[in-house]
Amino acid sequence: MKQHELYVPLCEKCSLETSSIFKHLTSEEVEMLNFEKDFRHYKRGDVLYREGNRISGFYCIHKGIIKVFKTGFDGKEQIIRFAKPGEIIAYRSVLSNEPACTSAKVIEDCQVCFIPTEILITLIKSNPSFSLELLRLACHELGEANSFITDIAQKTVRERLAEILLLLMNDFGIDEQNNLKISLTREELANIVGTATESVIRLLSEFKSDKLVELNGRKIRILNKKGLLKISNVF
Repeated sequence: MKQHELYVPLCEKCSLETSSIFKHLTSEEVEMLNFEKDFRHYKRGDVLYREGNRISGFYCIHKGIIKVFKTGFDGKEQIIRFAKPGEIIAYRSVLSNEPACTSAKVIEDCQVCFIPTEILITLIKSNPSFSLELLRLACHELGEANSFITDIAQKTVRERLAEILLLLMNDFGIDEQNNLKISLTREELANIVGTATESVIRLLSEFKSDKLVELNGRKIRILNKKGLLKISNVF
């Protein structure tokens, strides 16, 4: 369920704080964006859109974390990425005028701005700097997808899990106790790595025995970054 409150974040303030793609807009374009967007609240477990559905706009994350995933023939999720504040999702399906190629679900209560398709098209046509930045973003995501495919094909599950833990640390940070700031279930971790949940549970137990991590429920404390880096074969 979406909820509306009196408070709606201003795009100019948000883009400066998160260095989002909208930092390239003119004051007139920002004013248009503020007027046309729809500010929405979602709870953990809520689905923003589903694979195969038509969507009439894209989303910019203000607060919270959203997982973007594809669903296999067996119903198993393959997590493609996590979207955090300042990032946009679903824009490629909007641009290609095709059904959504992924699904998006909230894993940490979030606030998002829904921006209609026609606004994105208008900004692309009127603002070359914005268009170039959007192209760079699409290329970056394509590069990440290529790297993921290579990892799946060439790395062991142990190597991929170590790499994922390091990526989560770099993307979301750690708290003062060295716990990852993103909280994931073992199933969600498995869906990123691309393996069975049982394999992730077993490997995390091995990492714990090797003093690489410490486990407390969903919390994962990083004890030995260099050790994880060595296992991951990231160069």
